[in-house]
Amino acid sequence: KIKILSSNFFPVVGIGASAGGLDGFKKLLKAIPENSGIAYVLVQHLDPTHESLLPDLLQKVTTIPVLEITDDIKVQPDHIYIIPSNKMLLANDGILQLSPRPEKGRNQRNLPIDLFFNSLAEVHQSYAIGVVLSGTASDGTLGLKAIKEQGGLTFAQDEESAAYDSMPH
Repeated sequence: KIKILSSNFFPVVGIGASAGGLDGFKKLLKAIPENSGIAYVLVQHLDPTHESLLPDLLQKVTTIPVLEITDDIKVQPDHIYIIPSNKMLLANDGILQLSPRPEKGRNQRNLPIDLFFNSLAEVHQSYAIGVVLSGTASDGTLGLKAIKEQGGLTFAQDEESAAYDSMPH
């Protein structure tokens, strides 16, 4: 599908994490004001064979609505959206689009954070914000570059506070 620039003129924050990310998500969500005017999309590496418990776990630490993403859900400010397990995610004109996670090949890595951050940069441009929290490997690195190139903001968790510091590094 062709990506269309979003007509939403509010910031959309993509937050990526892997191993050890739950603690980072909780700390970040506790700090978000209830009426920030910003939408938050959480992309975590999840076991493809298990349902995600993230929506329930995170709703306990914030009053902001926490929703598991369903097909073609419209992004609204002051909402937190969470990728379901075994899915890939794209931003397209204010809509979050899910697709099945591809089968992992031997020499192929799934990079759901880079995929989402790249689409976020393309569609939301200077309204895109990328945050990388705890995790192993480097998923999110190329996506943060794309967000920065489009005039968006990027952040990484302080390596000392991350359970696993290779993604924030």
